[in-house]
Amino acid sequence: MKLILALMATLFMLNTENAIYQFSVPGLEGNTIDFASFKGKKILIVNTASKCGLTPQYEGLEQLYKTYRKKLVIVGFPANNFMGQEPGSNEEISAFCKRNYGVSFPMAAKVSVKGSDVHPLYKYLKEQAKAKKLDDPVTWNFGKFLLDENGELTATFSPRTSPLSEEITRWLQ
Repeated sequence: MKLILALMATLFMLNTENAIYQFSVPGLEGNTIDFASFKGKKILIVNTASKCGLTPQYEGLEQLYKTYRKKLVIVGFPANNFMGQEPGSNEEISAFCKRNYGVSFPMAAKVSVKGSDVHPLYKYLKEQAKAKKLDDPVTWNFGKFLLDENGELTATFSPRTSPLSEEITRWLQ
C-alpha cells in the first residue's frame, strides 16, 4: 500500500510539473498576467492587503523586485480573506500601491486565497506545498511562495518573513 501511495504521489508531481505556466490571471489594471511568460525566472507569489500591519512589506517587495528583476518576478495577489484588510476595488488597490509604495511588479486582480472560493492558482500552490512537505504560508496577508526557474515550488515563507531577509535573498544569489 505504501508503494502504491508513493507511486501515486510521484505521478501527481510529474503531472503537475511546470503547471504554474498554465495559469493566466486577470491583472489589477485589466491586463492579463500570463505565467508562461515567466519561464526562466524565479517567481515569488505573495498574497497582499492594503490595511494590514504587514502592508509596509510592499516597500521591501518593490526593492527586491528592482534588485533582482533580471531573474525574479514578483506577483502580488490582493485578498480580503483576513479581517477585511483588503476591502478596496481593483482600482483603489492599484492607486494605493502606486501612490504609497511605487509598486511596479505585476499585481493580480483581487482574489480569495483560502476557503471554499480559493482561487485555482492558490489551490494549486497549497497542494504543491503540502506534497513537498512545505508549510502553507497563507496563514495571514503576505504569505510567500517561491518557484524556481522551471516553475517548481522550492520554498514558502511566512507572512512575517521580510522580503529582503537573508532567508529569501539567499535563493536569489
